[in-house]
Amino acid sequence: MIRVIVVDDHDVVRKGIIAYLQTDEAINVIGQASSGNEGAELIINEKPDVVLMDLMMDNGSGIEATKQVMEKYPACKIIILTSFYDDEQIFPAIEAGAFSYILKTSSADEIVNAIKKAAKGENVIEPKVAGKMMTSFRKEEKKLHDDLTDRELEVLLCIGNGMTNQEISDKLYIGIKTVKTHVSNILSKLEVNDRTQAAVYVHRNHLL
Repeated sequence: MIRVIVVDDHDVVRKGIIAYLQTDEAINVIGQASSGNEGAELIINEKPDVVLMDLMMDNGSGIEATKQVMEKYPACKIIILTSFYDDEQIFPAIEAGAFSYILKTSSADEIVNAIKKAAKGENVIEPKVAGKMMTSFRKEEKKLHDDLTDRELEVLLCIGNGMTNQEISDKLYIGIKTVKTHVSNILSKLEVNDRTQAAVYVHRNHLL
């Protein structure tokens, strides 16, 4: 049987989920908790196979609880079961070690299916969440310097070589004021604060 713990601060929701899970012969609910801190302690002590974890709870969020569990019991498969699917919730939860991410709008059968798949090492990601993850991946895949103009890229490479504004002006045959404008645009597009960070970006991305 799959040993499961349910962590959710809404009593009606938690008890309703447990009641349905208990009708499945393959699932054994071995515990429940109403807060992140309580849930993390229970999970670490009882070592279930799968956990249904809410995100937004008093006395310890689901994200913090997931981090704690992953540090002490990384074999646990934590399924985030939540109403939220914005970037501020999805990515921290995945980074914390969540194995699957489904919404509370899922049917009871879909939740059971997610538990059984998790027990077999198969992830389930809600389609809306998966869409956001793919969009984010594509954004990361595109390098920030791709948005630079050809001239800005030339100036950036000069910065990477440690050149001053005057040296850049002399090399590219452009005025100091124009150089400063390019530098300002470059810092903004690369989302860095100063020339030093811009130079680090150049070397980190092997642009020279």
